[in-house]
Amino acid sequence: MKKIFLTIIFFTAILNAQLKSPSQFLPGYGKQVSYYHELESYFSHLTQNSQYIKHQPYGQTNQGRNLNAYVISTPQNLANLDVIRNGHLASIGMGGSGSATDKAIVWLSFNVHGNEPAAAESAMTVAYELLNPENTETKKWLENTIVILDPCLNPDGYSRYGNWLRDVTGKETHPGLTDREHMEPWPGGRQNHYAYDLNRDWAWQTQIETQQRIRLYNSWMPMVHVDVHEMGYNEPYFFPPAAEPFHDFITPAQRDFHNKIGEATSKKFDTKGWNYYTRERFDLFYPSYGDTYPSFNGAVGMTYEQGGIGAGRAVTMKNGSILTLRDRITHHATAVLAAVETASWQKDKLVKNFRNYFKDSRENPKGKYRTYIVKNSAKSAQLADLLNTNKIEFSYADETKKLNGYHYQSDAVKDFTLEPNDLIIRANQPKAILAQVLFEPAQHLTDSLSYDITAWALPHAYGTESYALAKDLSAKTKKEISQKGKLEFERAYAFYIPWGGRDALKLLAQLHKNGVKVRSARKAAAFRGIKVKPGDLIVMKGDNASMANFEASMEVLLMDKPDYEVIESGYSINGGDLGGEFYPLLTAPKVLLLSGSDVSATDFGQVWFFMDEVAEYPVSIVDVANFGRIKFNEYNTLVLANGWYSLSDSQKKTIDSFIENGGRVIAIGSALDIFDSREGYSLAKFASDDDKAAEAKEAEDEAMKARFLDYQNAERRAISGAVPGAIVENVLDASHPLSYGLGNRYFSLKTSEQHYQLIKGAWNVAYVPKGYKNFGFIGRSLRKKLENTVTFAVEQKGRGQVIYMVDNPLFRGFWENGNILFGNALFLVD
Repeated sequence: MKKIFLTIIFFTAILNAQLKSPSQFLPGYGKQVSYYHELESYFSHLTQNSQYIKHQPYGQTNQGRNLNAYVISTPQNLANLDVIRNGHLASIGMGGSGSATDKAIVWLSFNVHGNEPAAAESAMTVAYELLNPENTETKKWLENTIVILDPCLNPDGYSRYGNWLRDVTGKETHPGLTDREHMEPWPGGRQNHYAYDLNRDWAWQTQIETQQRIRLYNSWMPMVHVDVHEMGYNEPYFFPPAAEPFHDFITPAQRDFHNKIGEATSKKFDTKGWNYYTRERFDLFYPSYGDTYPSFNGAVGMTYEQGGIGAGRAVTMKNGSILTLRDRITHHATAVLAAVETASWQKDKLVKNFRNYFKDSRENPKGKYRTYIVKNSAKSAQLADLLNTNKIEFSYADETKKLNGYHYQSDAVKDFTLEPNDLIIRANQPKAILAQVLFEPAQHLTDSLSYDITAWALPHAYGTESYALAKDLSAKTKKEISQKGKLEFERAYAFYIPWGGRDALKLLAQLHKNGVKVRSARKAAAFRGIKVKPGDLIVMKGDNASMANFEASMEVLLMDKPDYEVIESGYSINGGDLGGEFYPLLTAPKVLLLSGSDVSATDFGQVWFFMDEVAEYPVSIVDVANFGRIKFNEYNTLVLANGWYSLSDSQKKTIDSFIENGGRVIAIGSALDIFDSREGYSLAKFASDDDKAAEAKEAEDEAMKARFLDYQNAERRAISGAVPGAIVENVLDASHPLSYGLGNRYFSLKTSEQHYQLIKGAWNVAYVPKGYKNFGFIGRSLRKKLENTVTFAVEQKGRGQVIYMVDNPLFRGFWENGNILFGNALFLVD
């Protein structure tokens, strides 16, 4: 036995002797951003030469790069990893089995933003110091701590930035601000392949990187989460405590650990004389960040920010000091290691508080409501998918029952009927806090200076008729939805496809790609056993005479849309017959999307992602710089994402001709400036000169009052005219194709103060009414101005039309009702 023990020691010593630091392994480490394959190679070196680390691959990016996590602890803990993990999950009621082993579980996330490279670079130093055999201190931490380290959450963005930086830099550094290494080109490396900000996607999981990471995250449920970032290079270092507003559901125990981290980290930085700050800018409110999402899952979620965006390899700061990549790495590594150390010596308290978090949230839910009911609809299936990915428990009603509860759409208490297949989400579950945060109608802001959007209630985001109950619900339930049986038929005259959810949108795109002729209902009608609503799709045999075996071919195309039906006759019971004017043929879109420095990269990415992943429909992308090379006669739809377009008069006239000749333009956000007050278009910020003069008078009065105001509160006064992100009620013209499938009201996520009074000479399909309902923060002076302003409008011009989208319906991809609205604009508006 002694001989075996000595042999283990001998081979461990050999392994340890072969372990190289990042600088030993990568000669350019700290001088130049590493290639992603070098980052992976270094971690492969660590796993091959240390018994303290285990590789956990968890997926791939859109561009085929590997997503990697690494579990770091003692060899004894790693050998017992499944027992530790399962016992931990069992202790909080999230599956698993066995007894918990009382280890602190710490998750470290680096580089969710690709052009913040010191984060991923510092991951190598952090990992090495945890494994370094000469660092006996870190080995003591690992005895009671499991560290899960993800060195790069966004490999595609990190590679885009790093490859560009290597392309434009030489042997010498250039700290001067005008050097090109400090001027990153469009679209930049911050976002992923589809130009999505992955740090806003934690709760919504629209992106493939987030989806795969959250699956791994939920299989561990860490107690501490450290999210490592960079910010503008003139900023000092930021570490917790976070800033207000804290969400009401952040617990005293989580706040206390923030303070412990602040105290421990400040001592490290004080010794070195490094600049830092806490309690400013980075709040804990919006639930989809790398600090808040873990916080609503019981962890102590924390953001760490090092000045460095735009710094390249070295940059001269305002104070005259030169900030190098090596400096940034050192600051990050010091702060992150301090977090692991604090978690280790606070282990007992962390474990106790984490378990109490789940026990208390089940037994004493913090929110106002205990049960949430989502009425069965075409969009509730998509909502159920989101709940599943977040491990939020739900069931389906299996009985009919009269109930009373808060109705989201009317913002009032109402009687309603629970029916079979309605979705039921109870607060009495392990993910109680996250469920309540996502479903609470309104969140309480402790400070209006929030870093992000201030409202996100899922019933409004998904446009699903929903209710909230203050009490637990006793009702018979089932695990899966029950599909009704198909109507029997003798022949197929047409196929009926209900409109309103993502599945219908994808199906229509698929039908167009396969050359199938499709009609859309413009009026309610009834056929045998089928009620047709405006927007529902009809595929007629007579329109598709060239299709071999019409019935069998359609059944193949409709395999993933179980709610379709076969219509035997075009003769309606009431409403229009299928051959009449209320069922126009839809034209397959041929879509062009402009890109480039005139366009917001994230807004461009949201359209691109919608086309590729939501609709799965082709789109041609052309940079604005190549506008003159576009053959507009090859397209019938032009999408202008939010941006700062500087089109020439000639280019604008080209767009005018495109529209007059039958083209459709979908303009979003600031792209509306192209048409604002231009001859031939009705779009204008004011409906009349009197309205314009009245607002100018109001602005002058405010300016006169401002002469007496103090300097200190200028920032707070400025937000009086702003809206960082609030849900705003809109009246819908339900008869217009742009509104099909959206419900009786549309709740828009408004993220800018841009607004236009109702447009003369256009269809104001969705507008903010007088006395509108809203959720989240809207500045006092802006609130009144939004009354009777248009949100979505359609203007006919010649044979074509312009669809004005003041609000972006594709914002971050999680506003599912916005996806349907954009789909309407793309496929249904004629």
